[in-house]
Amino acid sequence: MSRKNNNPKGIILILLAMMVFSVQDGIMKYIFSFVSLYEVYLIRTIVSFLLLLTFLKLTKRPIVFKTQYPLLTFCRVILFFFGFSSFYISLTVLPLGFATTLFFVTPFLITIFAHFFLDEEIGLRRWSAIVVGFIGVYITLNPDFSNFNYLSLLPILCAFCYSLSMIIIKKTSDKDSVYTQTFTFYSGAIIFSTIFYFIIGDGQYNTIDHPAYQFIFREWFVDLKSSILFMFATGMTASIAFILLFKAYSIASPAVVSPFEYSILLWAPLIGWIYFNEIPKLNTVIGILIIVSSGIYIFVREKAQDQSIVTDKPLR
Repeated sequence: MSRKNNNPKGIILILLAMMVFSVQDGIMKYIFSFVSLYEVYLIRTIVSFLLLLTFLKLTKRPIVFKTQYPLLTFCRVILFFFGFSSFYISLTVLPLGFATTLFFVTPFLITIFAHFFLDEEIGLRRWSAIVVGFIGVYITLNPDFSNFNYLSLLPILCAFCYSLSMIIIKKTSDKDSVYTQTFTFYSGAIIFSTIFYFIIGDGQYNTIDHPAYQFIFREWFVDLKSSILFMFATGMTASIAFILLFKAYSIASPAVVSPFEYSILLWAPLIGWIYFNEIPKLNTVIGILIIVSSGIYIFVREKAQDQSIVTDKPLR
């Protein structure tokens, strides 16, 4: 079997990557009550940056920092940085499985954006799958507009930003390698986090008693003895997960392995249940089933139409 078609190994790597991503999200949910979001972002990104650099050195891969698309790359870094900021903020008030489920509107959004920005032809079947998928999102949210927690929309905002960043990657990947694109994000995240340190790092704006607000504005580096290992672990797990993901997509057919990214919708609720006593509600379970079914159908139709709109890039 050729390297590029080692689908069984690719599937195993995808499953492992999704498990590790869930562990990282679980750590973020555990530490939000005693660290600051961008403090974690800074430490996590520095660790990930150094680990990826070490990986490329050990595997003798080229290390290229310079992007051929500076403006598009800057936009992608902004979208990615603040998109996942919104996801991590959502973990302060939402169950882990619930937030992860809402993030997986990503395939629907990528398909829509590809139609409008990349002129991809999308047939009636995929449009129907998108509509059904958003019905699953509505069921998951189960909105009571008289008492609706609008922070529930943060994972969808993350998916929106992430999907736009994936469209940009489709434009830039012809000249920028996946590792160059990762380095540019890490560099941008370090710069943005450092700027936030000088603006809000002293905790002067931490004036509202709300977990999301405090996660953003809490004073930095107050108790490093208790938090540094957790923050270091977020960088370790993020790096390991990304390397597993990149490896899976490099050795296997993306159309085959990409549906297995939905395995995170098993890992996330499981971690939420074991460590945070979060039991998914019936509407969340129904929403997961609908979203997964619609997403996989989009993958199948892409393969049938010989297109790679969603399936050629990781969803996480």
